[in-house]
Amino acid sequence: MSDFQQERAALKARIRRRGIYLLPNLFTTAALFAGFYSIVQAMNQRFEEAAIAIFVAMVLDGLDGRVARMTKTQSAFGAEYDSLSDMVSFGAAPALVMYEWALRPMDKLGWVAAFVYVAGAALRLARFNTNLDVVDKRFFQGLPSPAAAALVAGFVWVSQVFALTTVAERWVGLVITLYAGLTMVTNAPFYSFKTINLKRSIPFVVLLLFVLGFALLSIHPPLVLFICFVAYGISGYAYGAWRWLRRRRNPV
Repeated sequence: MSDFQQERAALKARIRRRGIYLLPNLFTTAALFAGFYSIVQAMNQRFEEAAIAIFVAMVLDGLDGRVARMTKTQSAFGAEYDSLSDMVSFGAAPALVMYEWALRPMDKLGWVAAFVYVAGAALRLARFNTNLDVVDKRFFQGLPSPAAAALVAGFVWVSQVFALTTVAERWVGLVITLYAGLTMVTNAPFYSFKTINLKRSIPFVVLLLFVLGFALLSIHPPLVLFICFVAYGISGYAYGAWRWLRRRRNPV
């Protein structure tokens, strides 16, 4: 091979590497756009679209890391960019959507609750980035920010679908916002699902449960998703209490 051909091959390789590294960041950018779109729709009083956009951001956020691992294009830039995107999509956007929908009439109490959520998301992401190499991979330390965002956005989505606009629903929204924000900075263990190996063979009953889950989701997506994330939002405390009781009964 001549020197010209070698240089041309090297140039193609560099272009290809740039293209691959660009791919996961495109998913991150799309997730960031979904979070920004959610904020814009909340400002326009279109709360159902705003809530759906947060769930779209969740899907895209779950894809960018997997794409990076599949293509072996993980980078420090991608990790930092992902965290900044998460802060917008799962920190600022849910708080602003809930504030515009329910918390604004509550004056100071409303914006304080929204700020507690934003601060909780920021602290959660900072702690996750610094403790990445020292925590148990099977569990998240505190409620992950996408799940907290789904809890807040899911309630807004369900409320819009069922036209719930009474004062009672607004107070429930306040409680959910505070609960999600504070739970993100607790030490409660939430299962991470990172140990699930999709390449391994599974029993037939597991596949049947997946089919049943998709069937239930198709019946009423906002309600089913909200119930699932409420259950997940409680699971960390339930599992932590179970471990504490187990240690007391069987001390080493």
